[in-house]
Amino acid sequence: MLYLRDPRNVCRQLRKRWNLVLGMAVVGLLLVVVVCRVLRFGVVSRRPMPRAAFADPLAHLPRVMLWAWERREDLRTLDPRAVGVAYLAKTLFLRHDTMITRPRLQPLDVPPATVLIPVIRIEADTLFPPTLALAQRASVVHEIAALGSAATVPAVQIDFDAKLSEREFYRAMLHDLRRVLPDTIRLSITALASWCLTDNWLAGLPIDEAVPMLFRMGADRQHVLLHLQAGGDVRCTAVQHSIGLATDEPVPQVRSGRRIYVFSPRAWSPASVHMVLEEVQRWQ
Repeated sequence: MLYLRDPRNVCRQLRKRWNLVLGMAVVGLLLVVVVCRVLRFGVVSRRPMPRAAFADPLAHLPRVMLWAWERREDLRTLDPRAVGVAYLAKTLFLRHDTMITRPRLQPLDVPPATVLIPVIRIEADTLFPPTLALAQRASVVHEIAALGSAATVPAVQIDFDAKLSEREFYRAMLHDLRRVLPDTIRLSITALASWCLTDNWLAGLPIDEAVPMLFRMGADRQHVLLHLQAGGDVRCTAVQHSIGLATDEPVPQVRSGRRIYVFSPRAWSPASVHMVLEEVQRWQ
């Protein structure tokens, strides 16, 4: 009994109990934080992701899109219900602190109801590398946004093989462009195949579509083909809805069911379009 009445012993007991309660409270708080973070990032959550997360923002486009580059193209025999056209609308040359615009100079003839997507090619001068300054970026955004002002344009597509040193410029330009484009205009880009395998720099870009170009792959060709032959896939975004192929290169082993952009090194003809549609039908 003398032990219990000793004020020093009583204080020690109270202090121990308080430390125990405080420790349990801290552990409980940490558990709550961990559980909240796990649920936020979906590690143990069994709730399915919203269907919109997997939806194709460009599902309204035809399943086959022909790239029409800088040459005369007579595509008046196209069936607009089955085929659309992504045509080179202008090329932007970045040189030192300037930007030079070259509009499309060759005629493009298509049926009236054809879905048309303007493509903007960006090229950086190698002798006089661009400064990639803010003013240059603003000029690029202005030129591209001008093509997205028409009510009939469903999307604009940008073709820029950005080098490592140009990625920050490209990323900032895409964010600027998305802010000025109407919400109804989708934003598509072409992508080097290597960007969609081990390189994840496209993550977080404000784009609706990235089209991996599985042709003219240069030094990456063998690596990409071996990856595909081993059952691998190309994913530029979380859900890949499209791929890019060429008429003069074999179709690599890729998963079917995707929208196909097709490049031809020569002007399109009724025969070459028919061949593409037959090939796509067999492959799909």
